[in-house]
Amino acid sequence: MPSIWSRVDNSLLFFDFRFQGARCREQTLLPDSSVNRKKLEKILAKIESEIAAGTFVYANYFPNSKALSRLSKAASSTPLDPSKAAAVAVSVLLVEATAATPLFQTFANQWVDEHSIEWRRSHTRSLLSTLNGRLIPHFGGKAVGQITKSDILTFRATLAKAKGRGEKEGLSPKRINEIIGTLNQILDEAADRFGFTTSTTNIKRLRLRRTDVDPFSLTDVQRIFATVRADYKWYFVVRFFTGMRTGEVHGLKWKYIDFDLRVIRVRETFVLGEDEYTKTDGSQRDIQISQPVFEALQEQFKATGKVSEYVFCNLLGTPLDNKNFSDRVWYPLLRHLGLHEIQDGKLRLLNTRALERIADYYDTPPPQVPLL
Repeated sequence: MPSIWSRVDNSLLFFDFRFQGARCREQTLLPDSSVNRKKLEKILAKIESEIAAGTFVYANYFPNSKALSRLSKAASSTPLDPSKAAAVAVSVLLVEATAATPLFQTFANQWVDEHSIEWRRSHTRSLLSTLNGRLIPHFGGKAVGQITKSDILTFRATLAKAKGRGEKEGLSPKRINEIIGTLNQILDEAADRFGFTTSTTNIKRLRLRRTDVDPFSLTDVQRIFATVRADYKWYFVVRFFTGMRTGEVHGLKWKYIDFDLRVIRVRETFVLGEDEYTKTDGSQRDIQISQPVFEALQEQFKATGKVSEYVFCNLLGTPLDNKNFSDRVWYPLLRHLGLHEIQDGKLRLLNTRALERIADYYDTPPPQVPLL
């Protein structure tokens, strides 16, 4: 029997009826009261009469319903009849209800506060940058229940024209996907809590161009060793022959190096000026120290072993800053050697696991050549 019910968890009213042999439940954001029940009962009576007459069009009443995907085309896609007062009534009710949901800025900040305990500090800082720099300026003053799929797609289109890094116009598809992904998580959570239909359904991620990454050759590596500043040579030996990530190398401490067992224990990473747990549990690993790395670490210990807990550090004994390293050492070195474009160079350095195989060529440490 068709009815109007109230949800146990939030006391919001919803329709409960049968159509095409299936039970249909459609949520509203109207609180349980005698006035609201009477409004919905009138609409439900109209729905039942149309079902009996064979004229009911589901999409006219519930255009954003997830149930449309399982209903027959004839029942879900007939154009809206402007004369249907009941459909207009439902639309008005839903607009009034969704307007009562919290503002995006309020809910987004609440969402971060509740979930930040689950995240690494670096992830929280990155997410807050996305919220404060992109999402809140655009959606902050709008109720979460009123943000539509069209709003999201329009916003995504503006990101493709927004100013990127340097002189680039438009953010990359990868960055746009990250921003929209964060927005979708917030809206999906809000829809679940406040009982409205999420507007993020069927928003597809932008396609990413495939990038071919070919690692440095053995000759390239030898040229880097021969040219890099003397105080960074052993750093590059460790990078190339272990495949460790930038943050893992910059956060590597002497206590995680076992010269007797010839093992590097990857337990921490240095990101955004702080020591962090590694990116994932799977990143916690032990790396066997090859002969080139063993001798490089022995030489590095003479320089920093008694002045800092970090294997690679600056003159103050603190970890290397990634941006400073990239701007003052890595990129100038690539330009000097004419190996790669700047962005290519960064990508290739971050994918140096492929270079572990080069260590197989070395039965002795890398050639001792004059350093600039």
